[in-house]
This record gives sequence, C-alpha cells and structure tokens, in this order.
Amino acid sequence: CILVCACVGRDVDYRHRLHSNILIWQTVNVLAAGLSGVRRCVIADIPRLGKLDHLESWVMALRTLTFDGVIVGGGGAGMRAGLQLAQSGLKTAVISKVFPTRSHTVSAQGGITCAIASDDPDDDWRWHMYDTVKGSDYIGDQDAIEYMCSVGPEAVYELEHMGMPFSRTESGRIYQRPFGGQSKDYGKGGQASRTCAAEDRTGHALLHTLYQANLRAGTTFLSEWFVVDLVKNQDGAVVGVVAICIETGETVYVKAQATVFATGGAGRIYASTTNALINTGDGIGMALRAGFPVQDIEMWQFHPTGIAGHGILVTEGCRGEGGYLINKDGERFMERYAPNAKDLASRDVVARSMIQEILEGNGCGPEADHVLLKLDHLGKDVLERRLPGILELSRTYAHADPTKEAIPVIPTCHYMMGGIPTSVDGQALTQDATGGDIPIQGLYAVGEAACVSVHGANRLGGNSLLDLIVFGRAAGIHIENILRQGVSFRDATEGDLDDAVARLDRWDNSSGGEAVDDLKKELQNTMQINFGVFRTESNMIEGMRVLAELRERIARAHLPDKSEVFNTARLEALELDNLLDVAEATAITAEGRRESRGAHSRVDYKARDDENWLCHSMYFPKEMRVGKRAVNLTPKTVPSFEPQERTY
Repeated sequence: CILVCACVGRDVDYRHRLHSNILIWQTVNVLAAGLSGVRRCVIADIPRLGKLDHLESWVMALRTLTFDGVIVGGGGAGMRAGLQLAQSGLKTAVISKVFPTRSHTVSAQGGITCAIASDDPDDDWRWHMYDTVKGSDYIGDQDAIEYMCSVGPEAVYELEHMGMPFSRTESGRIYQRPFGGQSKDYGKGGQASRTCAAEDRTGHALLHTLYQANLRAGTTFLSEWFVVDLVKNQDGAVVGVVAICIETGETVYVKAQATVFATGGAGRIYASTTNALINTGDGIGMALRAGFPVQDIEMWQFHPTGIAGHGILVTEGCRGEGGYLINKDGERFMERYAPNAKDLASRDVVARSMIQEILEGNGCGPEADHVLLKLDHLGKDVLERRLPGILELSRTYAHADPTKEAIPVIPTCHYMMGGIPTSVDGQALTQDATGGDIPIQGLYAVGEAACVSVHGANRLGGNSLLDLIVFGRAAGIHIENILRQGVSFRDATEGDLDDAVARLDRWDNSSGGEAVDDLKKELQNTMQINFGVFRTESNMIEGMRVLAELRERIARAHLPDKSEVFNTARLEALELDNLLDVAEATAITAEGRRESRGAHSRVDYKARDDENWLCHSMYFPKEMRVGKRAVNLTPKTVPSFEPQERTY
C-alpha cells in the first residue's frame, strides 16, 4: 500500500490495513503539525499489488470501486434497473442507505395499476392512458404515459413469473381492485378495477421479489451506504458518486460509466408525511448542487387518508374496496364534491374536499381537525382478507378497530410528482439556451426521483409502482445498449473528487452554531404551513423568506459528533442539506406557477391557465430561476388527448 500526502486540508487520515486484496481502512487521525494545509492522504487501491506501471488506476484520496453501472437507491425502481443490468452481464452495484427491502417502496399498500384485463376482459391500456393524462391535469407527457400504460402488462407479468405473490381471484387470475380516477371507455363506462394487488402489502411483495431476483442475477449490494454527492469530470459528465460506508465511516469513490438515481421522494420536507425517515430527497439535492435543473418540483401530492396525528398511510384500496369518508354529521360528503366518482375521485380532488370540509367546520374530533374513513360496513371477513395491514395499523396508531369504528384521517404529504427531468429511457436532461433538451452524460434517473413525466400535476393511485417497474426496466435496457456501444468518459481528477466531498468536510470541520434537529423541524414546519394543500402568495413569500434565512443558519450549523463508525448524526446533517435544497426549489417554483393545476392549488389564482402554464416548470438552481419546458402532447400510436376541464 503506497501512501502519498495531498496538501489540501488540515488532518491526515491514514487508512492502511490490507485484507483479502482490498483495502479495509481503519482510521487514525494524525495532527499534521507543521504540514500546512495537509488534510487527506492519497491511497493507491490496487488488488494484487504489482508493477508500478499499473498505478495509473490510482484515485487520489479515496478507495475506488469500479462498476459498469451504479444505482443509487435500493427501492423498486433501483432494483428493477439493477436487475436489468445484472441480467445483461454488466458489473452492477446498488447503493442503499438502508437494507434494500426496507426501502420506502415497502410501504406501498394498494397495488400496481395496469390494464391486464383480469377483472374486466375488455379493459384496454388506452383507457388507462386516458385516465392518467386526465389525472395529470394535462401536463403529463403523453408519449411517456403511452409507453408506461402499453408496456405495463408485460412488466407486471414479468413480476408474476419472478414469483411475486399477487392476490388471486377464484379463477386464479391476479386480483384487481378499483382505485381513484379509473374509468372504462375513456370515462364513459363507469368505474374500472385496474389495480393489481398483493393484499394491502403490494410494495412489500414487490421489494422481496426484486431483491431475490437481483441476488440470482449477481447484483452487488452496498447496503447501509450513504451517497454524499455525484462526481462530475472536467467535461461535465457524471462518472460515479462518493459514498460513505455507514458501518465503518469509510469514504469511497464508486466509479461507473452509468449512474442511476433511484433515491425516491423527499416527503420529509413536510412536518406531516406518509414518507419514511429516509425520504430526504438525496438524489434531487445532489442534482441541484451539481447545477442540474429539476422539473415540476412544486407538484406535491397530499394523500387524502393519512392517520390523523401520525401521517401513516391508509391505502386508497380501502375506498376501492367500498370504504368512504364522512364528516362530523356522518354525511358522505364526497357525493357533493364529486357526484360521479365520489370517494374514488382523483387524490387532489379528494384532499381539497376534505380540507374544505374541515375549514367549513365539519371536521371531527375535539379539535374538529380531521374526517373519518368508514370501513365497518364491509364486514370483518372482507377486511381481514383484503386489508389485513390496515387493520393492524389502525389498531396500533389510530387506536381504532376498523371492523367496529371509523378511522380518523387527514390529507398528508405523500408523493413528489416532480424530479430530475428524463427521457422515456431514463436519460437525465438539462436545457440549452434556447430551451432545447440536452442529455446529461452518464446520469440517469428513475422512480419518484425522476420526472418522465407520467404523473404531471397529480398522480393516480397505483401508477407509482407501475412507474417503478416500467421505467426501471427501460433505463436498464437503454444503459445496456449504450455501454455495449463502448461509451467512455474522462476520469475524475483529484479536484473533481474534492468537489464531491466538500460538504462532508464542511460538516466534519464545523464548530458552534445551531443543532441539526432544531433546524430540520423549523424547515418542515415552514413547508407545512406555507406550501400545503392550499397555497397563497403571502404565505409562500413568507416561506421563501424563512428558507433563505435557514440557508444561512444551516451553513453555520454544528455537528458535535464527528466520529465515523455508524454516526447517524452525521448522516442527518448531510440529509438536512438535501432537504433544504428540495424545499427551496419547491418554494420558488410554487410561487412562480401562478395558476391552480392538479395538486398545486392557489387561493389567489384559482383557475387553470392553459394559455400560460400548459407546460412543465423547470427550476435552475444556480440562477434560482423558474423556466418552462413544453409538454409532449403527441403520443406515438394513438390520438392525443386534448386538455379539458376535469370533473369526477
């Protein structure tokens, strides 16, 4: 092992134990007295150390792991992309900050919406496409929606062949339940049942199925690793990421020709959310810090039914099975707001209706701050067979037995419709000076971290899991084709790697300042109050002011514990940076979109403005500027669906 000091900091970290032909580092912090500016040592990581002419593979200061493709995020989208690459024989790694089957996909309950014609032999993917375009409030890209809905059945059957334990009908076919916003015959044939379910634990079944398939395919899993930032070379291409092994604290350069962000959402920017603690927008934060734009980031879905006081998700499948919402008088109030679809209107419609009921004094409980979800009329047998997880969650967190009493629910932040703009094959995009799309070399995004865009201003229930498997698969196929053609990028320099670890160094060298937890709570409360279901100009301006102030305070914040081994406080500090970047992008873009569309509902601009805003928003972080990107209204094989007023 050859050690060479790079004069770029203050402390020297000597990590020097050789085991099994790779470096497993133990850290001894040595004060570099008299060595001005020395901070980090350069380590040549060469399995089977040999002649000096092999030393050109050194990477300054960091051990290097090299793969053809690296996927950041071990949820449904990440594992589906990883599976596609590994099955093609490419050297593939999936990096996850939790064990993969604990990724947030596991919390998806209701199912995968797809026109497999199990419930209705006449069901058609074109009807599903129509519902999705309408649900998006017409800013979903119709070529991408066409692809998702038409390829969806094949992707679902692939899961079935992998062994995914779907619920079954009496005839043995995959069970499908009704979900909100679904219709037959382009909205003229009544309610459809199109969501393929594994009881109310579909995400759990999906993750375990994909994890087992990845193990068979030989995917490398770097579980409990945290990605600090992406690495850009001198040409601006993404050539991997810098990551921390949480168990040891080792910082590693994971080098790849293709880097896929599958980091999920960022619901933790809000105080009340169905999202897991890990959903801190890591991929979006990394993209923004690299200067890449994000699309439609103001569009946040508030799921109608989070358990009041906790935010824990109660699946839309409850209403699909026949449950309904009531106010303090026991009235089924959705009959007034959506006379046809009622409780199975699209999520943005139901969430606004619930908040309106509460604002009008029809809320339930001592504080009149929630409504009730009634399920007891369905019977104990149906609930235990179709919704066993909901029974358990309700009894544990709402202290309510759904077989006997209603569940207290409130709209809760659930899903990020925006994200890193991509093509249908997952290629990350930016814009040139004229607004034209430019691919970001080496970078791809899939799942909730991406904005393809199939969800537009409002996602339909069950389309999230479909998005994961369809576009995870598509990105894998595309990357395989690209890499087989022999793409190659210039190696990262020492300066490029220093850029990638800069914020880690900032926290490790912090002193004084406020605590991370206090700043995070203030950020979350600011977003909850000022950027919720209903938005006003005055509230958003105030929210932006507080976020700007928080940016200055977070820059001076303090990390007291600077240890390396399993230091979760260190990770939370890094996550706070990501939360701030996503929150700021959300706030600026929400204030800039001066209309109401889908989940973005402004009290001061109540109407949808197709003349000025039938388009995607684009947030450019370096200028903190909101731009526009055209919506693709032209499918490839079917007529386009022209924008119309949405009614349910």
